[in-house]
Amino acid sequence: MKGHCHCGAVHWESRAPIAWSCYCHCKDCRRNCAAPVTAFIGIPHDAVAWGGEPPRVYKSSEDVERMFCGTCGTQMAYRNARDTANLHLYTATLEDPAALPPRFHVYHAEHLGWLNIKDSLPRFAGTAG
Repeated sequence: MKGHCHCGAVHWESRAPIAWSCYCHCKDCRRNCAAPVTAFIGIPHDAVAWGGEPPRVYKSSEDVERMFCGTCGTQMAYRNARDTANLHLYTATLEDPAALPPRFHVYHAEHLGWLNIKDSLPRFAGTAG
C-alpha cells in the first residue's frame, strides 16, 4: 500500500495490514484539514516507511503531532502519544483511497449537523476504545 502528498514530495509505503479505518468528526481534525470530516487508517508505527522529503511535524497539543508536506501542505498523518501502536494516516493520501473505506465513525458527538453521511456504520461519541 502506498500514499503521497499532493505534490509528490512526501510519500509513504507499508506492507502491514491496517488495524482500522474510520471517519473522524472531531473539531481538531476538522480545523486542521479545513474539512467537515476526515478519514484515517491505522498502521503500526514501525510498518510505515517514509520516502522523498520527510514530513514536517506540527505539535498541535501536548500529546499530538500532525505530519504534513512542507512543500504543498498536504496533511499526511496524525501521531498521538496515547496510541503507542498505530500511526493514523489520512486515507485521502492513499494511491487508491477507495480500496479502504471507513468502517466506523469516531467523535460523532462533534459532527456537523448539516453533514449527513447516510451509512449504517457504527458511530462512537468519542473514540472507538
